Amino acid sequence: MTPVQPAPAPATARRGRRPSHGEPVVDRALAVLAAFADGHRELTLSDLGRRAALPLSTARRLAERLVAWGALERGADGRYVVGLRLWEVASLAPRTLGLREVAMPYLDDLYEATRQHVLLAVLDGDAALLVERRSARTAVPVQYRVGDRLPLHMTAVGRLLLAFAPADLQERVLAGEVAGRSDDPPPQPAALRRALAEIRRTGVGVIDRRRPAPVVSVAAPVRGPREEVVAALSIVVPAGRASAAALEPAVRAAARAVSRGLGAPTATAPGPETSAARSR
Repeated sequence: MTPVQPAPAPATARRGRRPSHGEPVVDRALAVLAAFADGHRELTLSDLGRRAALPLSTARRLAERLVAWGALERGADGRYVVGLRLWEVASLAPRTLGLREVAMPYLDDLYEATRQHVLLAVLDGDAALLVERRSARTAVPVQYRVGDRLPLHMTAVGRLLLAFAPADLQERVLAGEVAGRSDDPPPQPAALRRALAEIRRTGVGVIDRRRPAPVVSVAAPVRGPREEVVAALSIVVPAGRASAAALEPAVRAAARAVSRGLGAPTATAPGPETSAARSR
């Protein structure tokens, strides 16, 4: 008679493995970080739990781990803010590291010439990510800061990046399928389509805006080693200070100089430049 084998003991849970249900720990930690945004730069533990859609105990445990690593910091009042460790890591992003290093001297030149705003942005998903900005204290007010995501259809850098973006993204923006800020006006498809075609024809994007502050913005493309558009560089000045036509040569020259520094083949050919760009 064959002896009866004892039933196997129930498997014990192993630490570090994904739970049988629910999101992985890393996704919940990312949800905590994603809870921070403009208007929500300081959050209580309750805020974190609510905005990350997590139980309070889970939010507390993850927040403590993120504070220990430096991704979050906790103030004396108990509120959480984004930590400097995240900035250190983000500064190593290859899409912006070399770009910013090459572009900064030319952004400085434009800033000194205008004493207004000079912006550098890259396409990131469905928005233009502002990776650098030089601004004077007395410059016309603008809504965006470094790290902000600018709408593609209503900013000069956004329109320029959109003009050279994949066709499916263009069509989604034209159809109003790309969400922006709640107070952003929706795109006007016919007018926006004409504007994108004009940008591809002329190589510059222009915005002449009346609200919330009247400004003129001119953007030009920064190209990479394969002639792809990798960024947009722009000047923003008060309306009436200078015309788009007057700003265009300086913006083109700076964008061309940055492109040359990034190894764009056509940017190495002789062309008109400002004295500041030549001096580099």
